[in-house]
Amino acid sequence: MSKIDLLLDGPVDVAEAADELMRQLMSRPWGHVSPSIYETGRLVTLAPWLVGHEERVNYLIETQRPDGAWGALDGYALVPTLSATEALLSTYVRGDAGADPAVVREAAVRGLGFLSRRLTEVTALTLPDTPAIEIIVPALVALINTHLENLPELGIARLPLPAGLNERPLTLIRQRLASGTALPEKLLHALEVAGDAAAGAPAVSPTPIGTIGASPAATAAWLGGEARPEPGHHALRHLEAVAQRYGGPVPVGLPITVFERGWVLSWLGRAGIEFEAPPEMLADLRSAIGPSGTPAGVGLPPDADTTSVALYALALFGMPQEPECLWAFQTPTHFCTWPGEDGQSASVNAHVLDAFGQYVRVRPAAAGRYGPVMQRLSAWLCERQRPDGSWEDRWHASPYYATVSCALALWEFGGPAAQEAVRRAVAWALRTQHADGSWGWWTGTAEETAYAMQLLLMAGREEEAVVDAAARGYAYLRSAADLAEGPPLWHDKDLYLPFAIVRAAVLAALHLAQTDPRIMKKLHHCMIIKA
Repeated sequence: MSKIDLLLDGPVDVAEAADELMRQLMSRPWGHVSPSIYETGRLVTLAPWLVGHEERVNYLIETQRPDGAWGALDGYALVPTLSATEALLSTYVRGDAGADPAVVREAAVRGLGFLSRRLTEVTALTLPDTPAIEIIVPALVALINTHLENLPELGIARLPLPAGLNERPLTLIRQRLASGTALPEKLLHALEVAGDAAAGAPAVSPTPIGTIGASPAATAAWLGGEARPEPGHHALRHLEAVAQRYGGPVPVGLPITVFERGWVLSWLGRAGIEFEAPPEMLADLRSAIGPSGTPAGVGLPPDADTTSVALYALALFGMPQEPECLWAFQTPTHFCTWPGEDGQSASVNAHVLDAFGQYVRVRPAAAGRYGPVMQRLSAWLCERQRPDGSWEDRWHASPYYATVSCALALWEFGGPAAQEAVRRAVAWALRTQHADGSWGWWTGTAEETAYAMQLLLMAGREEEAVVDAAARGYAYLRSAADLAEGPPLWHDKDLYLPFAIVRAAVLAALHLAQTDPRIMKKLHHCMIIKA
């Protein structure tokens, strides 16, 4: 059956799908994200006593690539491959019950082969900008080298550190923990890099729900050791709940309540989908925003990204809240994700522009306060557009996410001076569509296709080429087997897939296409010709 044949079934009931998505969000308040190779590997090493251990080991073995690596392409394979390889070496050394030693050893050796090649090819400058990579890589390389020293029969030389990385930051973290000094809150998400210094660190405390840093690995590292921790400890109960929910493997971050709800509501609301946002969801979102903003989930520090998207969503749904808490993230040139951030994010600043712009739209009297900073943000975003018309970002592997975030913020709230940048973004999207109608950085995906279609259908409406491209994109989405599935593209310690957020982005694209009479007319014409 062709893609056009599939369109004969009629349009997708986007409103009903959005309502169903709301029900799913309310029934799974911690969020729904893909399991993580990195995080699962850390639990194999740190918590062999935790329910689902055998399933985690099997998950690592089953997800290894033919080349011996784990994870995505390019530099994104390094962190998950280091974690999985070290975890399998730990499993082999311990002789864990239920694990075939020969199979575990073979997988670990294949991983070591990939790492021996890859670590000599990459440098600190060529690694992807994923959280804590500068301390995760040295920590895992050191652990693997300790295994290799104790396993001379493998005949594998010590692994090198990529040029530009060293153990000094890791040493400082461990020294601070050993002295009882608190770490910056954002580092708790990667507490596992501290090794033995993390176990029971007095300056670290689990949240009321039992998590540390919204990370299973960080929580396991704090519980510490190979012996089972005290029964009934709320951190242990949290880990057990996460492991049981996923059947063994675990995600890189949980809960992600505010992050998930903010993005889902924003994608659906911006596209104009008519659905009922649960009042309690909106109330919870509003109460999550404090004087210093809101975190993505329990155990994480407040950040400008989640705060901005939550504020934008609230304003879209008739509950505008003064965005003054965002001033805490302002620097002389832009807005940081969190104070002290090493680097900068285009998508974060686009979302801050959205938050200010939507608030001013519903509260025009606030224009005097927020208008000047909106102009500065618009200029800053335009300056960071790449020569080809796209943007790149530190929170997503695909330029389609960064580009739709920046271009739509500029289109709505950037003023006349920003519209040339929007036109260049539209032109880039038109040039980069694949032959099958999809868009995607490595290969075509429903997620990236949805981003490109939103950009075209909201900011490129006057171009005839937009109609052709969007119609082909719509046909691709209608042919996709599962619109919420796809490769993980979002940045954390390794790449992850937030299913509900991606589903919302796809629904937004479908709605925009189905409510555009030019696209429906073109598709109808194609069906007549085919018939």
